[in-house]
Amino acid sequence: MKFKDKKVLVFGSGISGVSAAALLLQEGAEVVLYDGNDRLDAAGIKEQIEGQAKGSVSVVLGAFPEALLSELSLVVMSPGVPTDLPSVNQMRDAGIPIWGEIELAYVLGKGDVLAITGTNGKTTTTALLGAIMKNFRESTFVVGNIGNPYTSVVRETKDDSVIVAEMSSFQLETIHTFCPKVSAILNITPDHLNRHHTMEAYIEAKEQIAKNQTEEDVCVLNYEDDVTRKFGERVKAQVIYFSSRRRLEKGIYLEDGNIIYCRENPEKVCHVDELKLLGMHNYENVMAAVAMAAAYHVPMEIIRKTIREFTAVEHRIEFVAEKNGVAYYNDSKGTNPDAAIKGIQAMNRPTFLIGGGYDKDSSYDEWIQSFDGKVKKLVLLGATKEKINETAKRLGFTDTILADTFEEAVNICVEQAEPGDAVLLSPACASWGMFKNYEERGDKFKELVNQL
Repeated sequence: MKFKDKKVLVFGSGISGVSAAALLLQEGAEVVLYDGNDRLDAAGIKEQIEGQAKGSVSVVLGAFPEALLSELSLVVMSPGVPTDLPSVNQMRDAGIPIWGEIELAYVLGKGDVLAITGTNGKTTTTALLGAIMKNFRESTFVVGNIGNPYTSVVRETKDDSVIVAEMSSFQLETIHTFCPKVSAILNITPDHLNRHHTMEAYIEAKEQIAKNQTEEDVCVLNYEDDVTRKFGERVKAQVIYFSSRRRLEKGIYLEDGNIIYCRENPEKVCHVDELKLLGMHNYENVMAAVAMAAAYHVPMEIIRKTIREFTAVEHRIEFVAEKNGVAYYNDSKGTNPDAAIKGIQAMNRPTFLIGGGYDKDSSYDEWIQSFDGKVKKLVLLGATKEKINETAKRLGFTDTILADTFEEAVNICVEQAEPGDAVLLSPACASWGMFKNYEERGDKFKELVNQL
């Protein structure tokens, strides 16, 4: 699609929306940025977009102007905007094409895409694969849900570029032609059911990552996840499985602490003791990244060197400091129960656990059951604190404390933790309502700890 002089509506004023609007302006489109929140600063949003691209953008806030429908050639959705809103249904009924920001970037960009999705581990795997690819190909971009919009790098991409993309289910809902050379689904457990409504719809969104792939492409899947293993039987792309529990005839697996890659003959990649990443979930992330890089024909010596040097991603079981004999860990990226289970499993000390936040309609039973005697106190806050507290008591865990503020939750842990204990922020919930995002929550935790 040529965008010059076409009227395009960008829905959503977050980082993705602003970046998409700027790219469309650069392509000569007539851009209208719309956001339903009428309390936003329209002039500030306009200035932000026009600071990135020559041209003028219209910013519309509040009620959707239906008169626009007859003028629009395309709507570009920001991932944070639900696709079943009445105004979006109006656009659909009017026959206007609805793309996501990822689709726009893919259509306008150059190079090969390596794309990663899954409920947990996406950011670590994306960052690691990005590091491998940067050591292999000079023109490498790491984009997507990792915090750098794909649209922001499009104009820098070349035919030999590699784009490593972290993809959320929200982003995958609105793709049409997007087709990675290598894709990966790391795992699928319940998450974002407030947005997708059913587990089936959530799974379907995740599986979109491979929908346009052909026999020439590769899809890396978790053999130990029932959903992804079964998906491997249906996907058109060549499948490479990874497993942390069994030897695979073909694929990548863990055996006696060694990561083994086998396409024709087994080849030792490294021993997990050589890695700076801790925990079985991270060994799975490493296996997925290695399989993707190897499928893209990156030499094994580059892969080995990179994975040995790679350190943990910020906000994911990140060691902050030891104060008065107490170790503090920031796992703010544990935004759902399954991710938070990984946080608890990584602890090797009696732990004060800070949990709770925005309610994504999650169930917390398995999280509470995973405490395994490690959790001394569960300090709860946010919209879910009563719900989690009731779940804990029903399951026989009664060492809970309810806090009104984030600072109070941290202070409770500081006052009660003893030398040899750990304090872990691993909320099992999103940060919305108290913080802008999980990064801001994690940064606040680190700030409070470092002030001790």
